[in-house]
Amino acid sequence: MADRPNFVGRMWYDTVFWSSFTFFTFGFSIRRSGWKNMPLRGPVLVLANHQSMFDPVMVGLSSRRYLSYLARKNLFEQRGLAPIIRSLNAIPIDRSMGKDGIQAVLDALGQGQAVLVFPEGERTQDGSVEPLKAGVSLLIKRVNCPIVPVGIAGAFAAWSRHMKVPKLSPLMLPPEASTIAISVGEPIDPLRYQNMKRDAMLDDLHRALVAQHADAERLRRK
Repeated sequence: MADRPNFVGRMWYDTVFWSSFTFFTFGFSIRRSGWKNMPLRGPVLVLANHQSMFDPVMVGLSSRRYLSYLARKNLFEQRGLAPIIRSLNAIPIDRSMGKDGIQAVLDALGQGQAVLVFPEGERTQDGSVEPLKAGVSLLIKRVNCPIVPVGIAGAFAAWSRHMKVPKLSPLMLPPEASTIAISVGEPIDPLRYQNMKRDAMLDDLHRALVAQHADAERLRRK
């Protein structure tokens, strides 16, 4: 699907957006900052820390444009889930972010899309921003578009990988640890990493995500 979906695609995406916005506002007291940092046009690589299954929706709610998402290939084999994630611009990749996954992201960027990637590769074990997967450096070296770091806070307490069901923090009640906030950082010029060695690049991107995570943590309703 191109950067701007067709009419039916926009209607469906917008319906999911506003229903999700209502649910997370009243159910998890969601707060957002940095809305204007997301470029309105052209390809964008969006990098976010990964705390929960909510994260793709959280970042989508903090973006002023349609996003494409990466999803594990096996999710496209689930009869009920596959049509939904396809309709929301999901891109199938291997868990390891191998060559096929990198090429899929580059193809989507080449079509002018904004693509969301979780460079940790999996949900965090303890809520912190974990080290980034080495394969991400291969992707970064090949992109020539803005890189936008996004921090998510509170989603680990809301629905971590260790929980079977989410823990709500309703807007009308005193805040719990599961209130959620998202901070969108300023775009990073990819030329920054052109001559940077892999470890230095990954460290720099990790610091950017840690900084946005900290901003989101300060923003959360407490």
